[in-house]
Amino acid sequence: MTSQHDASPYHDSRRSRPLLRTTLGEVLRRARLDQGRTLADVAQAAKVSMQYLSEIERGRKEASSEVLAAICDALETDLPDVLADVGRGMADALGQPATVVRLGIARQPSSPTRQPASLGGGDLVCLLAA
Repeated sequence: MTSQHDASPYHDSRRSRPLLRTTLGEVLRRARLDQGRTLADVAQAAKVSMQYLSEIERGRKEASSEVLAAICDALETDLPDVLADVGRGMADALGQPATVVRLGIARQPSSPTRQPASLGGGDLVCLLAA
């Protein structure tokens, strides 16, 4: 018998929910393999250990935003595209239809005198629609 305290908001026994780290790892591994690259190559480019990258790809470790950005840079892929693939993968795992579209990406000027076209400094703005 389980009590109300035993139930996790992240696991529904009636339907298995995918973990973000598992789906993210699958997306990163697929991107690496699609490029024909080795764990060692991508880990070196991202400045993380090969073991750590492997654990991220297998969904055993959570990647920080900084590590995720470094891996995306090493794979020469944009984070919004990776996140869109993760969203589609999670929806597929739940048997739900999902359309995730990258609408655009732009940099916000870091000061009122800078133009967005300069692409220097400032905050990155990503527009995704699902």
